[in-house]
Amino acid sequence: MAGGEKNDVIDVAEAGQILGVIGWSGSGKTSLLEHLVRELTAAGYKINVVKHSHHDVTIEPPQKDSSRLRMAGAQDVLLASPYRYVIAHELRQEAEPSLNELLSRLSPADLTLVEGYKWEAMPKIEVYRPSLAKPAIYTEDAHVALVASDVAAPADLRPGVQWLDLNQPQLVQDWVRAAMQNNILKKI
Repeated sequence: MAGGEKNDVIDVAEAGQILGVIGWSGSGKTSLLEHLVRELTAAGYKINVVKHSHHDVTIEPPQKDSSRLRMAGAQDVLLASPYRYVIAHELRQEAEPSLNELLSRLSPADLTLVEGYKWEAMPKIEVYRPSLAKPAIYTEDAHVALVASDVAAPADLRPGVQWLDLNQPQLVQDWVRAAMQNNILKKI
């Protein structure tokens, strides 16, 4: 397509790439993800997002029908409307599914952005704000390929790690697009 636009057909060579976005609570992960999703979808990419939470997740208030049916014992409840559908699967005593199991349930996409899952072996962006007084993750995680931060890169930055200004999310977006085009992200 003209002007570098992305065609609606997923190129098999690019399909199924995955990129983690990690960082401490309050670092700006969701704001960065929101920017990336908005801009990449506007450019024609199909984007999925997986968000891990350590907390219980409420999809509907407890008094609503779908919640009442889940609490009554249904394993899966599919709630559908003209705008979206949600499948709530109760784990009950089952183990939490692996990231790979969850990814297999998603529709095909050019890129799946994963917030959380720090322990997974996948290319990652760390959103790092030293002002949070939390340790950097990139120093211990060889899978961190990019750090988006509000401070300058340290002099002893590990070779191969990119360091970009978190306050210029367009730079991060450009890096993600280049990483997708150069197939340096993990395939699903």
